[in-house]
Amino acid sequence: MSNSLKNKAVSFLQLVATGEVREGYRRYVSPDFRHHNPYFRGDAKSLILAMEENAGENPNKTLQVKHVVEEGDLVMIHSHIKQKQDDPGAAVVHIFRFHDDFIVEMWDVGQPIPENSPNENGAF
Repeated sequence: MSNSLKNKAVSFLQLVATGEVREGYRRYVSPDFRHHNPYFRGDAKSLILAMEENAGENPNKTLQVKHVVEEGDLVMIHSHIKQKQDDPGAAVVHIFRFHDDFIVEMWDVGQPIPENSPNENGAF
């Protein structure tokens, strides 16, 4: 990947996953940011606080990017996120919309990975 929107979106997720939430927002997020996570208000401040709280509760969280797609002003990232090392984790898709090289909108959907899945292909 070159210095593309894909790189910016991946870097943002890596920063917030490692607890560098405010740095991620400072570098990559527009002041006009809004998100669609149904568990929090749609503004940046509410999500920043939730991400910081999660990072404090899960200091060993890992994020492994599996697929990244960029199309126009949208970037989609499919990743494996584990809150704790011994958890199976979740398959998560983040969708980012960019404007002027900054994230202005975000959607995220996740699916917990079951301990004993009948699917021989796995989640990834």
